[in-house]
Amino acid sequence: MDTPRARRFNPAPGWPAAPEGWSPEPGWKPDPSWPAAPPGWQLWLDDASTTPDQPVDLAQGAAQPPRDAASASERSWYKKKRFIIPIGLAVLIGIIGSQSDGNEPASEAAAPAAAEQVEEKAAPEGPSAEELAAEEEAERVAAEQKAAEDAAEAEAERVAAEAEAAAAAAAEAAKGTVSQQNAYRSAESYLSFSDFSRSGLLGQLEYEAFPAADAEFAVARLEAEGGVDWNAEAAGSAKSYLEFSSFSRQGLVDQLAYEGFTPEQAEFGVSQTGL
Repeated sequence: MDTPRARRFNPAPGWPAAPEGWSPEPGWKPDPSWPAAPPGWQLWLDDASTTPDQPVDLAQGAAQPPRDAASASERSWYKKKRFIIPIGLAVLIGIIGSQSDGNEPASEAAAPAAAEQVEEKAAPEGPSAEELAAEEEAERVAAEQKAAEDAAEAEAERVAAEAEAAAAAAAEAAKGTVSQQNAYRSAESYLSFSDFSRSGLLGQLEYEAFPAADAEFAVARLEAEGGVDWNAEAAGSAKSYLEFSSFSRQGLVDQLAYEGFTPEQAEFGVSQTGL
C-alpha cells in the first residue's frame, strides 16, 4: 500500500511566504500586485520531490489572500507614501524659493544706490589742524591745573596733620610728667576743702614732698586752666578767720598777708566780710 505523500504550497518567486499549514481555498487567486508566476509554475509540490506535482490555474476563482500577502500590500502603500510626500514637499519648497528669488533682484539693485547716498551724507569733514592744536592745548592746561590742585590739596593735608600732631603733643606736654600730674591733682584736692594763697598752696605741696618745680607746674597749670581765683580764696580765708575769732579790719588784712596773699588780695578778701 502506498504511503500518502505530504504536499505543500509552492509560492512563485516574488510572492510573500505563506503561513505554515496554510492552503488556498477553492477559487483563490494571487493578489494583482504580486508578480506573475513563471509559465508552467506549479503551486503544489510533494515534500519528497522538488518537481511540481499538480498545476494550478492562476486565473481561477476569487481570493482570500494570505495574511502575509495583505501585509505586503499595505507595506507597499506605505512605501509609496514615503516617496510621494517628500517629493511633494520638495516641489512646494521649489515654488516658494522661485517666488522669493524673483523679488531679490529689485532689492539688491536698490541697496547699492541707497548705500552710496548714506556714505555721501555720512562723510563729514574732519577737524582742521588748528582745531586739533587748540584741543591739545586745552587738554594740557586742564592737566596742569588738575596737578596743581592735587598738589595744593596734599600740602594742606600735610600742614593740617602737622598742626594736629603739634596740638596733641602740646596737650600732652601741658599735662606734665607723672610727678607733675600728681602734684596737680593734689593741689585740686587741697583747694576743694580749704582756702589757700598761691604761696601757701606751693608750701603745702612741698610739705607733701613734691619737688618745688613740680609744685610750681601744678599751680601754674591751675591758673592757666582757670582752676583757681586767688581773690576768692582770700575772701574765703577771711570769712573762716572771723568764724573762729574777732579781728579788726587791719588785723584781718595783716593775717591774710601773713598767709601769703598779696596786699590787693588781702584787701579784697577783707572787704567781702563787711569790715
